[in-house]
Amino acid sequence: MKIHILQHVPFEGPGFIAEWAENNGHSLTFTRFFEAFTIPLPTNIDLLIVLGGPMSVDDTEQYPWLDGELDYIRQMLKIDVKVLGICLGAQMIAGVLGARVYPNDQREIGWFPIKKNAAIKRGVFENLATEVPAFHWHGDTFDLPKEAKRLFSSEACFNQGFVFNERVFALQFHWEVTKESVRKLIEFSGDDLSNGEYVQSVDELLSSAEAYAVIHQNLKKLLDYLSF
Repeated sequence: MKIHILQHVPFEGPGFIAEWAENNGHSLTFTRFFEAFTIPLPTNIDLLIVLGGPMSVDDTEQYPWLDGELDYIRQMLKIDVKVLGICLGAQMIAGVLGARVYPNDQREIGWFPIKKNAAIKRGVFENLATEVPAFHWHGDTFDLPKEAKRLFSSEACFNQGFVFNERVFALQFHWEVTKESVRKLIEFSGDDLSNGEYVQSVDELLSSAEAYAVIHQNLKKLLDYLSF
């Protein structure tokens, strides 16, 4: 399978996704918006993955490539390419589908559980536990797009993920992070760690070593589903 990844900053990479792709013989290509870039033709890929980043969907003056990226995502949806959006990527998918993207009431940074929507009784997450761990690093949120189904919620953020047409998945949280990528987030986005009910300390961010196996297994289920 040909997988293309849209990466917005060097310190938010694919993490576990790269390991999964290598183990399963899938090819990875990248558009890195922090370098000189080109976007491939839509017919060149089977799965599009849109990663996170510190910018917001409407920061088009500071990041003029955002408009082109949004148009590209819109084109992928029109031709039914499978799409996975993570954090900023999820917000971009929501925006493309006509939903509002806006600042959340408070930042959510750290290891906080997400709860599965009780109405999800079929599909890739039907056998997932009601509450599972997730890593978060976001200040924005989105409304649920029309015809999308809410997948997860947390105490700090009601819309933590949705699925659209069973081919497009948007996850506000991060299941792809590794110990190394969390350290990079702390290094390059540490200014985000202000006081807040749902903002953990550096020690707390680095103290959940046992959670990585769980989040990677959950992401593997989704990636396996998207690969067929």
